Amino acid sequence: MGIITVKPKSEGMYDCISLGEIMLRLDPGEGRIRNTRAFNAWEGGGEYNVTRGLRKCFGMDVAVVTAFADNDVGRLLEDFILQGGVDTRFIQWVPFDGIGRDTRNGLNFTERGFGVRGALGVSDRANTAASQLKKGDIDWEYIFGKLGSRWFHTGGIFAALSETTPGVVLEAVQAAKKYGTIVSYDLNYRPSLWKSIGGKAKAQEVNREIAKYIDVMIGNEEDFTAALGFQVEGNDENLKELNLDGYKNMIKEVVKTYPNFKVIATTLRTVHSATINDWSAMCWAGGEIYKANAYDRLEIMDRVGGGDSFASGLIYGFMTTGDPLKAVNYGAAHGALAMTTPGDTSMANVREVEKLMSGGSARVDR
Repeated sequence: MGIITVKPKSEGMYDCISLGEIMLRLDPGEGRIRNTRAFNAWEGGGEYNVTRGLRKCFGMDVAVVTAFADNDVGRLLEDFILQGGVDTRFIQWVPFDGIGRDTRNGLNFTERGFGVRGALGVSDRANTAASQLKKGDIDWEYIFGKLGSRWFHTGGIFAALSETTPGVVLEAVQAAKKYGTIVSYDLNYRPSLWKSIGGKAKAQEVNREIAKYIDVMIGNEEDFTAALGFQVEGNDENLKELNLDGYKNMIKEVVKTYPNFKVIATTLRTVHSATINDWSAMCWAGGEIYKANAYDRLEIMDRVGGGDSFASGLIYGFMTTGDPLKAVNYGAAHGALAMTTPGDTSMANVREVEKLMSGGSARVDR
């Protein structure tokens, strides 16, 4: 028996289902939000990006659970999701009141950054339909008990949206565990989301309860510190570089607290500039640490979504090989490729990921 036992394909309609908010990303390209006169439109969401990557890059059967206000912005988001091959049947459609006083769809203005200028995100997401989801709105018994999914993914961004969304997450992960579905969770701590609802103390209260039901926990050093209250000794104050020994020691404490964790994974990023990063990843599994190939001085076009693409590669690797080293290498390579294209979501395919994993170069492919 492997570190993670994933149900066979015959026992579920889906390989993976995600729960999270999806926003319309408005991208000024090479310009800046404050000066642009035109935006490219994309869809994006921390949890959704993972399942979309599993479908578009790795060819898996996936769906998303979310909610939209029923207007043309919501239908545009639906169209993007359909283009990504993600099943939309679990989207909750909420009547639109005409101006968004009661419910609306979220907007995410994101510029990519360049050189000494870091990437910048400006979210406009108050009162969104997804943030108003509450316990009892989704029929998880039908989703996991009747249709079935081999894997379920959600994260700390959705859990931070409102006072009610943590209840939705807990309801979902409990149902998933009941039916033998592997559950992954990306802590994805965002100070701006927690600031008005209790800050770090509230984030830790929520995430510590959710963590009891997680098989695969994903997060960087700041996530584990801010969202779960663990400390990485000897870390750089500005989080420019991770102290690997301190992180490994922290993992030992995490596993003692949450023996249900089968895998703990993190990306490793050193930022030289917005466009030059050292990139790799590591995971703890079965008592061992596995380190991915290093992509030193990786040239970045758009860093947003790199961590989500790491998560989808990691999940694909565990589902198809069961090998932690291969899984973390799928994740690191997929994340690296995703950051070479614009938008939150991956434009890579599995052949490109495996070529990069095996040491392939960027020479022209004719």
